[in-house]
Amino acid sequence: MDAEQLAEKLVSWIREKVLSAGCQGVVLGMSGGVDSSILAVLCHRAFPQNMLGVLMPCHSSQEDEEYARVVASKFNIPTEVVVLDAVLDALLKVLPPDKVEPDVIRLAEANLKVRLRMLTLYYFANRLKYLVAGASNRSELSVGYFTKYGDGGVDIIPLGNLVKEQVRELARFLGIPQEIIDRPPSAGLWPGQTDEGELGFSYEELDRYLATGEASSELRQRIESMIAATEHKRLPPSVAGF
Repeated sequence: MDAEQLAEKLVSWIREKVLSAGCQGVVLGMSGGVDSSILAVLCHRAFPQNMLGVLMPCHSSQEDEEYARVVASKFNIPTEVVVLDAVLDALLKVLPPDKVEPDVIRLAEANLKVRLRMLTLYYFANRLKYLVAGASNRSELSVGYFTKYGDGGVDIIPLGNLVKEQVRELARFLGIPQEIIDRPPSAGLWPGQTDEGELGFSYEELDRYLATGEASSELRQRIESMIAATEHKRLPPSVAGF
């Protein structure tokens, strides 16, 4: 289907899932990235009067917030801003001293940021009787590139069957600003952090593998290893059968 048909089907799907859950609207985080920008536009189309985008800076790049505001302004998306810097700082003060490698510490602290954002979104969802929408796409979900009980802790994932290139095509159709489409994908977890830098391969390579199974033996092994290692992130918690 073309981008217009896809957008219409996704808007209908969002509306159906929210109403079937007995809820009144949808809330999501706006990061200034292409995925969350698309999600915000689709959710606003589904619920023009009952949708909220939340900006949640947490020792984040000012640029991320500026791009999120550009999208909110262009599409008249209602927003709230919740600054989580002090919350993260307070939590880190009461946690035990670090006795592990700096890279491990950095990742653990980055995941705290994402989980604080999840808590914030569910606070709004509970108050407003909304569902929480997540912006993960198929490429990210397939290799577990999301934080368990963070950006993975949501009620619906409208873009979850779209690989990254499909996401970009949909962004162009919806009129997402080109500078956002062209930004290097990043979760904004620390200065200079990019998705592809962490993954060790490009989204183009990952998309090709997911669509056709084509990849070098080294890349195939890396992707399949990540898929296997992150299976627990895509499933409900295991329950002992005895």
